[in-house]
Formats: sequence, structure tokens, C-alpha cells
Amino acid sequence: MTLQKYHEKRDFSRTPEPAGKREPASECSEGASRFLIQKHHARTLHYDLRLEDDGVLKSWAVPKGPSLDPAEKRLAVEVEDHPLEYGDFEGSIPEGEYGAGKVIVWDRGTFEPAGEGETFGEMLGSGAAKIRLSGQKLRGGYALVRTRWGGKATNWLLIKEKDGHARPGYDVTAEEPLSVLSGRDVDEVE
Repeated sequence: MTLQKYHEKRDFSRTPEPAGKREPASECSEGASRFLIQKHHARTLHYDLRLEDDGVLKSWAVPKGPSLDPAEKRLAVEVEDHPLEYGDFEGSIPEGEYGAGKVIVWDRGTFEPAGEGETFGEMLGSGAAKIRLSGQKLRGGYALVRTRWGGKATNWLLIKEKDGHARPGYDVTAEEPLSVLSGRDVDEVE
């Protein structure tokens, strides 16, 4: 895991994003690692899913945001790894910079791999990862499944598992739009 692509896309003399570095893996609790979802109003509004693995945040852009409805399969486009420090980033990325726009931390907490005997990295490598989220807005089981939809190997599906945390018909992104850190909506960021 490397942050080379992350660094190549950014001018840290212009953007307030953390430069960061790859860090040793940390354990939040037995078997758990950090996760977060950032609401990002760039050219279009989307959500960035970030899951800690091997000292970085593995990242996916989720155009419609996560869902609590198991019937809704959400496109999740794999993007470059981000540094762990990005987990606290809220701010405005200036025009002309990669990802220009406003960012808030929409949800965060811990996650655990839910597979049998495989690490999270191994599950990602096989193209299917089951995880259990314990966040402020998202809880319970989710699956990330690689798809070749659109002919791209970076396309995945994010799918809510049928469990006690599923809420069919509830639009969590519309009903709970604010940052878990600052209490602001993304368009309130300066």
C-alpha cells in the first residue's frame, strides 16, 4: 500500500488536505479498524467511503451515497489510498486542485471484516469483502463486491446486508445530512 498516487494528484502548498504518510496498522479494538464516510461536494455531490487497511485508508467514491436498504446496490468507484490523517479532514479544497470542493466527515466509527479466516486485504484481493460497520449513522453488515460493470476494474457495488440495522425506504443521506464532527452540512464549510 502506498500514497504515491495520492501525493501525485495534490499540491500541498495549495490544498489544506493532510499530506500524511503510510503508517503502521493500528487496532481500535480487537479485530476492528477505522472507517469513515466523507460527504464531498466537488463537481457533483458524492460520498467517499474510507476503510483502514495496512496503514492507509482504502477509498471508494460512492456517487449516490450509502444506503440502509438491502435492495439498493450502490456503485462504489475505487480511488487512490488516502493517509490515515484524512479521517479528520473537513474543509474546502481550492479550485484548480484535484477534488476541488467542500468536504465533511459524514460518518465514522470502526469496522471489522466479516469473512471466514481472511483478512480484509485478502477479501479485497478476491473481489468480495464482507464487513461489519459500527458508526454513528451506519451499522451492521455491508458487502463490497467488485464488478466489471462499465468495463472498469475499479467499479464495485456497496450493498447493505439484511440485518437488524437495515431500513428499507429510509434515505439516510437525506434524513441525516450533517457532519458527525462539526454538525455542519457540506455547503456550510468555508
